[in-house]
Amino acid sequence: MSDDIEFDRSATTPAGEVAPLSPLVRRVIAGNGGPMTFTGTCSYIVGHGTVAIIDPGPDDPAHVERLLAAVAGETVSHIVVTHTHRDHSPAVPALKAATGARIVGCGPHRPSRELGPGEARVLDAAGDTGFAPEWLMRDGDTVTGPGWSLAAVETPGHTANHIAFTLAEEQTLFSGDHVMAWSTTIVAPPDGSMSAYMASIEKLRGMEHALYRPGHGGPVTDPQRFLRGLVQHRRQREAAILNRLGLGDDTIAAMVPVIYQGLAPALHGAASLSVLAQLEDLVARSVVESSDEVPALGSRYKLS
Repeated sequence: MSDDIEFDRSATTPAGEVAPLSPLVRRVIAGNGGPMTFTGTCSYIVGHGTVAIIDPGPDDPAHVERLLAAVAGETVSHIVVTHTHRDHSPAVPALKAATGARIVGCGPHRPSRELGPGEARVLDAAGDTGFAPEWLMRDGDTVTGPGWSLAAVETPGHTANHIAFTLAEEQTLFSGDHVMAWSTTIVAPPDGSMSAYMASIEKLRGMEHALYRPGHGGPVTDPQRFLRGLVQHRRQREAAILNRLGLGDDTIAAMVPVIYQGLAPALHGAASLSVLAQLEDLVARSVVESSDEVPALGSRYKLS
């Protein structure tokens, strides 16, 4: 069987619609679709009667109202957050105020490593820095309700604080933005770390789930094959960067147009951060040298 990655960009369900996905899971997609969010952020409702809501999404009163309408007559016991990007967690305060649910999951937003010059601004722009959980969950920590349980699986990489959650009753992993069927995950410093991301991928390769439900788009239906494809994709991207370095490109600005041919100019910034993440990893492994102690978008790079 080929391990080439096959993305599923088919439409899921309209934003705002309450979609029953399985006996235990419903989904409401926020109306924040775009180049980085696909059709919008997936908020999941787990259980019946007493429920958990995973990733309530952006600070959008209309989306919060739709979530509350979806659970009318039920008790929301937990608000579960995979990570603190602004499309996933800013609705937490409004949902907490309406339900009194306990806020659990990932910790506060933080960088993946020491910040370089000017990167505090970048971190603040990307992250929900006001997020404050009532319980910072670690590997194996579990919240439960009638007929359901959600166990934490720490998966740093996309962000330093990223956590996925296993619903054992359905052999399902809520994978947040760590693994998505519609696209590769952006790993963008200073939030993200390629070294941590690849380690988290390997961690999931050692676990058995029948299905992933990501933070955007539809399900990953063959997780182990998909993970193999992701590893191969990152290796190919790394090889492309090393090739450009060997040909004399010593800046990210020079590499991106060649490596990402045909990419819309509006996405070049995200692509540049992805290349930076790969270069950080290569520098840490002593494969590449950087002109700066903390590799940055404007640094110059060469093969070691």
